[in-house]
Parts: sequence; C-alpha cells; structure tokens
Amino acid sequence: MSLRTAAPGPALVETDELPDYPFAHGDRLDSHFFMVWQRRRWLNSEMHLRGGWACQGVFFALINHAFDQSPIGTLPVDMGVLAKLVRCERGEFEAMCAQPYGPLHGWAPCNCDGEVRLMHRVVLDTLTDGFARREDNRARTEAANSAKRLQRLRIQLTGMEKSLGENDHAVRWIDEWLVDQGCTKRTASWVERGVRAWVQHRKGMSEVGGRR
Repeated sequence: MSLRTAAPGPALVETDELPDYPFAHGDRLDSHFFMVWQRRRWLNSEMHLRGGWACQGVFFALINHAFDQSPIGTLPVDMGVLAKLVRCERGEFEAMCAQPYGPLHGWAPCNCDGEVRLMHRVVLDTLTDGFARREDNRARTEAANSAKRLQRLRIQLTGMEKSLGENDHAVRWIDEWLVDQGCTKRTASWVERGVRAWVQHRKGMSEVGGRR
C-alpha cells in the first residue's frame, strides 16, 4: 500500500514493514471522560515552539479525535477523512500538512491488525499509562472486595464454630470453594455446604497422610 502527501505528511509502506500498534480494536478507556495533557511536555515541544497557531489547533483536535477512534489513539490515513474530522477543506488541510510543523507532525504509520493507520508516540505513552493505571485500580478494587468477602465469611463461620472462623486456611479454602461453585449469594445453606466440603477435604488429607 502506498499513499504519499506533501512533506511532512505520512508516507505509507507495506504493513509488514510497519511497527505493530500495541492496542486492539476492542481496547477502550471508556471510563476516562478526560484526556491527560502534559502541559510542560507540550510547552517545550517543537510543535508548540515552531508550529503556527492554526496548525497547533488542528494538531490538538486530531489528538482528541484519536482517543475516540479504533484502535484507540490512532487516526485514519485518508486525508479527506482527516480533514472532515477537523472541519477543514481538504485542500486547506493538506496545505497545513505540507508545512514543516503541520497538524500531522509526529504522526507515523503503523500496522493495526493488517490495517494501516497513524499513531503518535506521545499519545501512545499517555494511553499506555492510562491502561496501566486502570489495571492497578482494578487490582486494588479486587483485593479490597476479596478482603471484605473473606471478612464476611469469617464472621459467618465464627457464628457456626469459633475455631473455624479463627482458622485462616479454612476460611480461604471455603471461600475458594464457594467461588468455584459459582455461589454469588452466600446464604447460610451455602456456607454450611462449604463447611461440609472443607471437612471432607480435611478427612481426605488425613487419610492420604495416614497411608504414607
């Protein structure tokens, strides 16, 4: 595939010669209604220091559009589509892109599962950080939910038998058993079934140990 525009616009090559984009079409950050903007990085960038005001404005608009594109953080290569995104006449848009620091400054072609699109290193850095933060938040939330779930189970078991509620191994084993069983509402009957399963587990372990 080959598409060339006036420098410094994108010059596309075969997809096997392009870097693979790390995010897929299904990767989204829908919970992020805002976009992190590193103002100091921007104020010291060549685009800000050397680009014209009009080019800077369109450049920023394209970055905003990229966050809603698929894959997230990329842009289409079609100059006509890009011009429509920023509400410019195609000729006007291409003329801006022909400038040394036009709206597509820093954007480069990449391979998105066989489709050629444009990516920007700074946008990619921002997204990588965003996805990492989301995973960290998810892990913290899951850990907090797990701790609360174990505490509730411990209280239930203590009400049945104090020593059982004080047995950390038993509490965790029964919790895992209930999760494996697909139990979503831990009623007394479900917890009792878990205790019986724990007793059978301990009995089986004792029998194995006695045969050694």
